[in-house]
Formats: sequence, structure tokens, C-alpha cells
Amino acid sequence: ALCITMFIWSVWSVVLLLTSLVAAKDGDVRAGCSTAVNDLVYIVDGSWSVGVVDFDKTKQWLINITSQFDISSHYTQVAVIQYSDTPRLEIPLGKHQGGTELIRAIQSIAYLGGNTQTGRAIRFAVNHVFYSSQRASQVKNRLAVVVTDGKSQDDVEDACMEARAQGITIFAVGVGNEITTSELISIANKPSFTYVLYAEDYTTIDRIRDSMEQRLCEESVCPTRILVASRDEKGFELLVGMNIQTKAKSIPGSLIKCCSCFVILLNFFTREIFPEGLPPSYVFVATLRLKGSSSKLTFDLWRVLSKDKEIQAAVTLRGKDKTVTFTTTSITEKEQRVIFKTAKPATLYDGKWHQLKLLVRPHQVASFLDDQLIHAATLEPVELIYINGETQVAKMTGTDITVPIDIQKLRLYCDPHQSERETACEIYSVVRPIHCNIHNSHILCIAASYYCFCPQGKNGKPGPPGLPGKKVSLPL
Repeated sequence: ALCITMFIWSVWSVVLLLTSLVAAKDGDVRAGCSTAVNDLVYIVDGSWSVGVVDFDKTKQWLINITSQFDISSHYTQVAVIQYSDTPRLEIPLGKHQGGTELIRAIQSIAYLGGNTQTGRAIRFAVNHVFYSSQRASQVKNRLAVVVTDGKSQDDVEDACMEARAQGITIFAVGVGNEITTSELISIANKPSFTYVLYAEDYTTIDRIRDSMEQRLCEESVCPTRILVASRDEKGFELLVGMNIQTKAKSIPGSLIKCCSCFVILLNFFTREIFPEGLPPSYVFVATLRLKGSSSKLTFDLWRVLSKDKEIQAAVTLRGKDKTVTFTTTSITEKEQRVIFKTAKPATLYDGKWHQLKLLVRPHQVASFLDDQLIHAATLEPVELIYINGETQVAKMTGTDITVPIDIQKLRLYCDPHQSERETACEIYSVVRPIHCNIHNSHILCIAASYYCFCPQGKNGKPGPPGLPGKKVSLPL
């Protein structure tokens, strides 16, 4: 397994090197999780409760989740701390400038043994390891992953507060049934459902590999947040990021008191919208209405183009054949496309408000209309996207001609689980309240979301779509 991992990592490093050389020649740059500029520090429990065999499994897990990053002085640098009674710096930040070299270094770490002083280890990471970084002013993300299988024998809260005060993001990984949930929550950043992970034991720790990889990647390429209900979600509020206030006009939305816009002109430099590229998994959501000619045309609802106008990612609507097409990159071909064609997309073109959602994962894409699954299809491995071109909305395919459409929401969530929470509640035909009470001439829904998230403008008036606002109930 080690030889295979080292081979794959070596091949990937060569691919990234060639990509960089090509980019330097033609003026375009690829970006994504692997090219994120991170200082990543693993703080690993090496106490007696772990044991030699399980400690070896931990080391392999570290190798597996680190393999998504390009290890170099330009991108991600990794350090490893093993701790028991005292912390021991096994790998300093920046010592190893290649994946193969880092693998060997992690594999050579000897098991320590001892008690569990987690707080002391975190403080050591803050004061000595992160502090020693030779590129502190260039690093965009300072990440720590704490792996432990038991309750700490010292205080962790003060050390973690100090870490967060210095801009360090902490993930807490609890292994086994001796862990204390409240302590993991104290260690990790908030919200805990994002920054705390659990493994049943060290034998099954690789089951949370995908989750750990995705969350590290989200932290690396998704610095912004979208206000959703009572919490924030990592992602890109495209209507705000593309300055909708100056490029569209407000119109009534899908529900009473909801706000929308009529798109006139919408394009922006990709580097300013997705400065670190796209995450490996994401949820694309658009609430829109196609009327008149827009319901019959073929156009890209959203597309990311390279400097040479090659598609890096796109959602294409084809009114003539009533289909939705998703286009993305490919490591073997120029691009790959998935066409969704069933009875459902036909309703997208009926002149009414609808929510279109695409759940994109590394090996699969699924499409939904008004929260109902249309189809799921397999994807081949993708290439990082070029970020020196433009990101555009509502453009005729193959041209820069803008298609006039009504749009209320245009978002890209980095957490794939947001697909389950994004329930198209702003679409009137979708809302089926389980239990509602009538109060002050308004319907107040208890067990189902029956709200439109309406942006707040000046003097209590509705603001432009996509801006933070408040929930409003629907009048009878």
C-alpha cells in the first residue's frame, strides 16, 4: 500500500509540475485544493492507550489525507507532532518539499507511549511550530488536525483559544469510545459538525478519510461564508460576489416579499470569484424563472472559462430539447459532459419559478429540480480549473451575448451535505407544510420550512438578492 501511495503521489507531483510549466508559458494558472497555500500541522496522540499497531494505522491515515495536497514551499507544508506526557516535533514545517519524501518521514516516526497531555501539545504547536513558519506572511490557511483516543489529562480550552486568536483553524478527530465529546468540541473550531470527526476505532479510521479530505479542502479553497438560516455555510454567494447590485434590476421573487433580479450583464474575473479554484465536492443551486425567448434558447446559466475560452465548469440549459448539461474538466480529455434528460427538466422551461440543484462529487454528479432527483451519473477524474479567465452567468453558449433571465438565488456550497438541507422551500409548489398555525393573518409553519430568505435593504425595504436578510412568513 505504501509503494502504491508513493507512486501515485509521485505521478501527481509530475502532473502539477507540468501544469505549472504550461501555465507559466501561456499565462493561465490552475488552482484547487492541491495548490492551496497551507501550513498544516498534525497533532497526534501517542499515549499508551493507542499502542504500536494502531499508531501505525494513524500514520497511514495521515499519509492518505495529505496526498490531496501538493507538498512544496509554494503550496502546502506539513508538520507532525506526536504527544503523550510531552510533545515531540517529528516533522518540522517545510522540512520536506515533496510528497515521497514526506511519506518516508511519516512512516519512520517511532511510537512514543505515555500519558495524554493534549493541551500541552496544542500550545506547543501554536508557540513553536506555526510560529516557526518561514513564510508566515504568504500562508493563507493555518490548519491543525488533533487526533486523540482519550480524555486529556490537562486543560485544552486555553490552548485552543490561543490558537484561534492567532488565526489557526483546529479540527478534532476522536477515535474509539473513550473520547469525551465535550472536550473535542472545546478543541475544535465551530460549528462542531464541521470541525469534529469521529472514528469507531483505528481499524475503521480510514472510513472518515473522505470527510477529512473534503473539510480540509473546504477550509483551503472556500474562505467565504453564506448566511443560511441561523448558521453560516462555506461557499460562494455568486450574486453578491459578482456585484449584482450594479448589473441587474430588482423584480418580485418566487414568493410574496421575496426578492429577485432580472439579469442584464453578469461576468467577472474567476480569480476574484474562485481565487483558490473549486473544491472536489460542491452543490450548485439556482432559483430561476425562464420566460419568453429564454425558455427556448441554449445558454450557459453559469460557466467558468479559461483565458482561451475553454470551459472549466458550466451548467447549460437547452430550451429546445428541454435538457440540462453539466460540463467539467477531465484529466484525459479536453472536457467531459453529462446531459440530464428526463420528464422533469421539461418543467424547468414552463415560465414558472424553479430551483435547479447539482450535487457534484469527485466521481459523480446528480441533478435535482425543485428538490426532486432527476438523475445521477458517473464522472471521470477531473483536472484543476484555470482561474485566469472569466466566470459568467446567463451567456449564450459559445458567445458573450447575455440571455435575459429572472434569477433569485445563485450559490455554490462547498459542503456536499448542504444538498440535503437545501429543500427548495422558496418554490411555492414545493412547499407542503406538515403543521401550520394561523397567527396575525400569517401562516407560521412549525414542521416544515415555509419561508423566503429576503435580503434587507435600507429603511426596512427589500435589498438586492443574495445579501444577508431575514425570514418572512407568507400572508394568507
